Amino acid sequence: MNINITSRKFKSKETLKEFINEEVKSLEKFHDGILDIDVILSYIHEKDSIKTAELIVNIPGKSLTISEDSEDFEKSVSACVDKMKRLLKKEKSKKISK
Repeated sequence: MNINITSRKFKSKETLKEFINEEVKSLEKFHDGILDIDVILSYIHEKDSIKTAELIVNIPGKSLTISEDSEDFEKSVSACVDKMKRLLKKEKSKKISK
């Protein structure tokens, strides 16, 4: 499983990359056919400084995408991973029921 981290309009710190890798690796438990995962971080320069994390998980035959906004990248990534866990469980149950 490859994990690609892309930062748009800023350079992400090594600690953030390590956090993302640890969070995303937990998805392997929920679906054994994950090919690769793309994490896209973007920063909207407004008075609230909204940070967006987008998680794209490629499994055989499908590409699953989740996006979350918050005031912190760690919160955005954690929310994306939580939603993706539920989505992967649903996909796996669909696969098993067929």
